[in-house]
Amino acid sequence: MSYLLTNAKILTMKDSEDIFEGEILVEDDRISYIGPKKKHEGNPKEIDCEGNLLMPGFKNAHTHSSMTFSRSCSDDLPLQDWLFKRIFPMEGNLAKEDQYHLSKVAILEYLTSGITSCFDMYYNPDEMAKASIDMGFRTVLLGTVTEYRESVGEMKKAYYEINGKNPLVTYRLGFHAEYTATEDILIELSKASHELKSPIFTHISETPKEVKECQARHNGMTPPEYIESLGLFDYGGGGFHCVAFTDHDIEIYKKHGLHVVSCPGSNSKLASGIAPLTRFVKEGLNIALGTDGPGSNNGLDFFYEMRLASVLQKLNDHDPEAFDGYLALKAATVGGALAMGLNDAVYLEKGALADIIMIDLNKPSMQPINNIPKNIVYSGAKDVVKMTMVAGKILYMDGNFLIDEDISAIYQKAQDITERLKASVN
Repeated sequence: MSYLLTNAKILTMKDSEDIFEGEILVEDDRISYIGPKKKHEGNPKEIDCEGNLLMPGFKNAHTHSSMTFSRSCSDDLPLQDWLFKRIFPMEGNLAKEDQYHLSKVAILEYLTSGITSCFDMYYNPDEMAKASIDMGFRTVLLGTVTEYRESVGEMKKAYYEINGKNPLVTYRLGFHAEYTATEDILIELSKASHELKSPIFTHISETPKEVKECQARHNGMTPPEYIESLGLFDYGGGGFHCVAFTDHDIEIYKKHGLHVVSCPGSNSKLASGIAPLTRFVKEGLNIALGTDGPGSNNGLDFFYEMRLASVLQKLNDHDPEAFDGYLALKAATVGGALAMGLNDAVYLEKGALADIIMIDLNKPSMQPINNIPKNIVYSGAKDVVKMTMVAGKILYMDGNFLIDEDISAIYQKAQDITERLKASVN
């Protein structure tokens, strides 16, 4: 279907372009025109945006969608206790097919928050792939190799089976963390990265404790130093959290052009620390934002993440000018797209994927209008998301899901699975 989104304010997220009045023509899954109002051939369905704002959708660059089962049943614990005493035991009873149903709840929440794609890291990626395709959502799936689950061989199999099959879903290489993988596994993974010429992503330096334990295991090397020593960053990639970085860690990230994915909500709730985003910006690193999973956050709300990314940095630096609102908005859109390899979904421009959101400027939190980009970060909330479009299809509009599924049935299925998992560990 073709859509003509007319009478709109447009924010392309290109640094050189201010917000302008115009329209966007969407044909199939791409933007075929963006600019001033003009006459178009054909008969596109016209949507009057009524002066509201069109902009690129948010990219959730780190999440574990299937973990909706753990929302609010594993709270108020430090990271290691959270993982080993609550999450891992419940995951041990998670059936493969459960992940399909649990992921759908996360996708619904993404849509309400203006998130048009996610970088999903979890086991059995074919389940999230199927959920994404069935719901019309865009997902970049990530390998989750550990010494407990998912081998490098299984990851390579998924790489070949998932990539190229559906434009909504791609797959990249990854491992959970240094502390959940043996050196033999990481050497095997490094070989796979060189064979496929593929970047690698992982949880990294999430807490000072993690860094100290890595140094004790590996002759004083920090996680970035150790991972680099095995050749795992030779084809790029990046890390999630990046809270406890040294100067040399930053140099490693600069050297390999690695992406930083900050998760301020999760890092705050787990008291992991505040990533040095000001320093990362100064050093020219690409910064993206992620919610992390629903067990450690617990919400999947990008307005929350943008605001926290900015205000925590100001508090951390004792500087009200640190990591200003526009930088947070850029990390949520441009930075995420670059980290996820969605190079045709970075800006609103001709030929780009039609992953577009509409921000309702008539909500009280958006009035009066002064600086729209910064107001989205500092005053916006999920209720200002009027429309979420993915691949040229409107999936969420005016508070309603435009998906051919029974939403209440999705919730009930997820609840049934969650009750079973809780019972299995109590």
